[in-house]
Amino acid sequence: MKILIAEDDFASRKFMLRFLSQYGECDITVDGMEAVDAFTMALESNEPYDLVCLDIMMPALDGYQALKGIRDLEKEKGIPEEKQAKIIMTTALSEGRNVTKAFELGCVAYAGKPIDQTKFENVLKKLELL
Repeated sequence: MKILIAEDDFASRKFMLRFLSQYGECDITVDGMEAVDAFTMALESNEPYDLVCLDIMMPALDGYQALKGIRDLEKEKGIPEEKQAKIIMTTALSEGRNVTKAFELGCVAYAGKPIDQTKFENVLKKLELL
Protein backbone atom coordinates (compact mmCIF):
# COMPACT_ATOMS: atom_id res chain seq x y z
CA MET A 1 0.00 0.00 0.00
CA LYS A 2 1.23 3.50 -0.85
CA ILE A 3 0.48 6.10 1.83
CA LEU A 4 0.70 9.89 1.95
CA ILE A 5 0.81 11.58 5.36
CA ALA A 6 0.16 15.34 5.46
CA GLU A 7 0.87 16.61 8.97
CA ASP A 8 2.52 19.85 10.10
CA ASP A 9 3.09 18.82 13.73
CA PHE A 10 6.41 16.99 14.15
CA ALA A 11 5.27 14.65 16.96
CA SER A 12 2.07 13.69 15.12
CA ARG A 13 3.98 13.22 11.87
CA LYS A 14 6.52 10.95 13.59
CA PHE A 15 3.76 8.89 15.23
CA MET A 16 1.81 8.51 11.95
CA LEU A 17 4.96 7.48 10.08
CA ARG A 18 5.93 4.89 12.68
CA PHE A 19 2.39 3.53 12.88
CA LEU A 20 1.57 3.44 9.15
CA SER A 21 4.96 2.32 7.81
CA GLN A 22 4.15 -1.21 8.97
CA TYR A 23 1.37 -1.25 6.34
CA GLY A 24 3.15 0.22 3.36
CA GLU A 25 5.45 2.79 1.82
CA CYS A 26 4.89 6.23 3.39
CA ASP A 27 5.61 9.67 2.02
CA ILE A 28 5.36 12.71 4.29
CA THR A 29 4.41 16.31 3.60
CA VAL A 30 4.22 19.16 6.10
CA ASP A 31 1.41 21.23 4.58
CA GLY A 32 -1.57 20.96 2.26
CA MET A 33 0.23 22.44 -0.74
CA GLU A 34 2.97 19.80 -0.53
CA ALA A 35 0.29 17.11 -0.15
CA VAL A 36 -1.47 18.16 -3.37
CA ASP A 37 1.89 18.39 -5.17
CA ALA A 38 2.94 14.92 -3.97
CA PHE A 39 -0.45 13.51 -4.97
CA THR A 40 -0.13 15.09 -8.42
CA MET A 41 3.36 13.64 -8.95
CA ALA A 42 2.18 10.19 -7.86
CA LEU A 43 -0.71 10.30 -10.33
CA GLU A 44 1.53 11.51 -13.14
CA SER A 45 4.04 8.72 -12.50
CA ASN A 46 1.17 6.19 -12.50
CA GLU A 47 1.90 5.26 -8.86
CA PRO A 48 -1.14 6.71 -7.06
CA TYR A 49 -1.61 6.71 -3.32
CA ASP A 50 -3.97 4.16 -1.82
CA LEU A 51 -4.34 6.07 1.44
CA VAL A 52 -3.98 9.76 2.27
CA CYS A 53 -4.03 10.98 5.88
CA LEU A 54 -4.69 14.71 6.00
CA ASP A 55 -4.47 16.90 9.07
CA ILE A 56 -7.07 19.66 8.92
CA MET A 57 -5.07 22.48 10.52
CA MET A 58 -2.03 22.99 8.25
CA PRO A 59 -0.24 25.97 6.71
CA ALA A 60 -0.32 26.91 3.00
CA LEU A 61 -3.47 24.89 2.26
CA ASP A 62 -5.50 23.44 5.10
CA GLY A 63 -6.73 19.86 5.04
CA TYR A 64 -10.09 20.80 3.54
CA GLN A 65 -8.44 22.67 0.66
CA ALA A 66 -5.99 19.80 0.09
CA LEU A 67 -8.86 17.28 0.13
CA LYS A 68 -10.78 19.30 -2.45
CA GLY A 69 -7.64 19.68 -4.58
CA ILE A 70 -6.97 15.94 -4.52
CA ARG A 71 -10.57 15.03 -5.39
CA ASP A 72 -10.55 17.61 -8.22
CA LEU A 73 -7.33 16.06 -9.61
CA GLU A 74 -8.90 12.60 -9.56
CA LYS A 75 -11.99 13.90 -11.38
CA GLU A 76 -9.82 15.64 -14.00
CA LYS A 77 -7.96 12.37 -14.61
CA GLY A 78 -11.27 10.47 -14.89
CA ILE A 79 -10.49 8.15 -11.98
CA PRO A 80 -13.65 6.26 -11.04
CA GLU A 81 -14.80 6.67 -7.44
CA GLU A 82 -13.99 3.09 -6.47
CA LYS A 83 -10.37 3.60 -7.61
CA GLN A 84 -9.87 6.92 -5.84
CA ALA A 85 -7.53 7.24 -2.86
CA LYS A 86 -9.03 6.59 0.55
CA ILE A 87 -8.68 9.86 2.45
CA ILE A 88 -8.78 9.97 6.23
CA MET A 89 -8.90 13.35 7.95
CA THR A 90 -6.92 13.52 11.20
CA THR A 91 -7.53 16.34 13.62
CA ALA A 92 -8.17 17.48 17.15
CA LEU A 93 -11.21 19.35 15.77
CA SER A 94 -14.06 16.91 16.30
CA GLU A 95 -16.97 19.35 16.18
CA GLY A 96 -19.87 18.14 14.08
CA ARG A 97 -19.52 20.85 11.42
CA ASN A 98 -15.86 19.95 10.84
CA VAL A 99 -16.71 16.28 10.42
CA THR A 100 -19.63 17.06 8.10
CA LYS A 101 -17.53 19.39 5.94
CA ALA A 102 -14.79 16.76 5.56
CA PHE A 103 -17.26 14.10 4.40
CA GLU A 104 -18.95 16.55 2.02
CA LEU A 105 -15.56 17.17 0.39
CA GLY A 106 -14.90 13.45 -0.08
CA CYS A 107 -13.10 11.95 2.88
CA VAL A 108 -13.98 8.36 3.78
CA ALA A 109 -13.12 8.48 7.49
CA TYR A 110 -12.32 10.93 10.27
CA ALA A 111 -9.88 10.22 13.08
CA GLY A 112 -9.64 12.42 16.16
CA LYS A 113 -6.32 13.10 17.86
CA PRO A 114 -4.69 11.64 19.70
CA ILE A 115 -4.98 8.72 17.29
CA ASP A 116 -6.23 5.49 18.82
CA GLN A 117 -4.20 2.80 17.01
CA THR A 118 -6.78 0.04 17.44
CA LYS A 119 -9.63 2.20 16.13
CA PHE A 120 -7.45 3.40 13.25
CA GLU A 121 -6.55 -0.18 12.30
CA ASN A 122 -10.26 -1.07 12.38
CA VAL A 123 -10.98 1.81 9.99
CA LEU A 124 -8.23 0.58 7.64
CA LYS A 125 -9.77 -2.91 7.70
CA LYS A 126 -13.24 -1.51 7.08
CA LEU A 127 -11.86 0.41 4.08
CA GLU A 128 -10.31 -2.87 2.86
CA LEU A 129 -6.79 -1.43 3.05
CA LEU A 130 -5.54 -4.20 5.37
